[in-house]
Amino acid sequence: MSDHHGAVWWTELMTRDVETAKAYYGQVCGWTWQSMPMGEDGDYHLAIRQGRPVAGMMDMSGMGTMAHVPPHWFSYFAVDDVDAAAKATAAAGGKVIREPFEIPGTGRIAILEDPTGAAMGLMTPSPDAAGA
Repeated sequence: MSDHHGAVWWTELMTRDVETAKAYYGQVCGWTWQSMPMGEDGDYHLAIRQGRPVAGMMDMSGMGTMAHVPPHWFSYFAVDDVDAAAKATAAAGGKVIREPFEIPGTGRIAILEDPTGAAMGLMTPSPDAAGA
């Protein structure tokens, strides 16, 4: 098992008011922001602390499937094998919401519900990925 297995690896804010969130977290946490274009999905915003990405943020306004979901923080947990962890989640009574997929430079990710219904991400980080 790797040193990262089971660690909270990444967290991101899903919000409909990106500018207010940037101002708030900038003031309270001392974060600065870098935006990355994501094509038709808008921009992904990286929270930067001491020159290092510490969290992300997305505008959920245009996400039709999220219309009735309130703004929230969403966490990703590192696992050594996300494909095996997704299968184990389903076997334990959880639900695979999005099958494992690759994000270059970040890692392999799956979106799941644990057996209690709580949504989360599991990921096998790429060796050069930021995180915990």
